Order: sequence, then structure tokens, then C-alpha cells
Amino acid sequence: MASSNTGSDEDLQRLIDLRTKRMVSNRESARRSRMRKQKHLDDLVTQLSQLRKQNNQVRADVSITMQHYMNVESENSVLRAQVVELSHRLESLNQIMEFMGQSFGSGGGFVEEPYYGVDTELIDEFMNNSLSCVYANKSILASSDMIPY
Repeated sequence: MASSNTGSDEDLQRLIDLRTKRMVSNRESARRSRMRKQKHLDDLVTQLSQLRKQNNQVRADVSITMQHYMNVESENSVLRAQVVELSHRLESLNQIMEFMGQSFGSGGGFVEEPYYGVDTELIDEFMNNSLSCVYANKSILASSDMIPY
């Protein structure tokens, strides 16, 4: 009976050792699993921070781009108003030239004789210089909602 008791004690001890070993192994496995989960969570938090920074940068870029767009759109509206005004001026000048051509004959009212005592180069420079004609250089101000498009 003593020998069977010893065998059963050994089996019991082996069973306890196996359970203890399995319990330690399970604890270690659970610890590694918790560490993996924590690392994954830390990685996600880091990624979230980076994505928020990128999002803020994209929003700032979009805001700047929209401001540039609005500035260009406003400038285009002013230029459209200037085109309309200059088209009306051109039409008026063409009508005046047409009237002068009819009134003064085929010469258009211009004399082909030389200018005695007048520097023709100075006159040509004055007429061709865009800064000399104040009326033509007058700015036209318009708001962006003035012209429908």
C-alpha cells in the first residue's frame, strides 16, 4: 500500500506541477496579449494625432486656397466690368470716327499736311504713351456681385 500511495502521490505531484506550469504559461500568454493590445492602442493614438495634424494642415491649405480664389474671382469681376466699359468706349469712339468720316469726306477729318513748327515726334510719343491719356487710365471699381455670370 505504501508503494501505491507513493505512485499516487507522484501522479498527484505531476498533475499539480502540470497545472502550475499551465497556469504560469497562461499568465505569461495573457501578459503578452495585454502588452500587444497596449502597443496597438498606443500606435492608434499616435496615428490619430498625426491624422489630426494632417487634417488641420489640409484645412489651412483649403482656407488659403479659397481666399486666393475669392481674390481672383473679385479681380475677374473688376476686369469684366472694365471690359464692358472699354467696349462701350470703343463703340462710342468708332461711332465718332464714323461720323467724322462722313462729315469731312474720305480723309476722316485728318489733314495730311506736315505740322510746321511742331515737333511731330513729341506728338507721336504723347499719343502712343498710355500714361498720357488720363481718361483711358482711369480705374473702374466694381464689386464681385455687380456682374452676373
